[in-house]
Amino acid sequence: MKSTFAVLACLVAMPAFAEVHEVGMFNRSENGPMIYEPSFLHIAPGDSVRFIPSQPSHNAATIDTMIPEGAAPFKSKINEDFTIAFDVPGNYGIKCSPHIAMGMVMLIQVGDAEDVALPDDLPKKARERFEAILAAHHAPD
Repeated sequence: MKSTFAVLACLVAMPAFAEVHEVGMFNRSENGPMIYEPSFLHIAPGDSVRFIPSQPSHNAATIDTMIPEGAAPFKSKINEDFTIAFDVPGNYGIKCSPHIAMGMVMLIQVGDAEDVALPDDLPKKARERFEAILAAHHAPD
């Protein structure tokens, strides 16, 4: 009986291990200029994303009109290795603040999320990159 209790106590005490996903921030890669790699992540609530400045002059910031209700916006410093947990399910539009006009954006889907609505005020290249991401990763219902 004591051993059964000990096993149950260990199982209850064991935390669920959240995963840390890594995203590189590049001036140029084989996938194009001003790009996050990967440009799309589907993660579980509680997982974290580590943004790595693989090349200089980049950051990671939420696009204010592209985060789920109740989620806190964030903005890392330029050239900062930055890790953040995503606890609120939904779609998060991420931009490099200095390079959004050049199309440096990505999409993070946390859990099961609804369709993505692109804001009207996105720069042309950012919109094109989001449309390519959505075409590659979101099949129509």
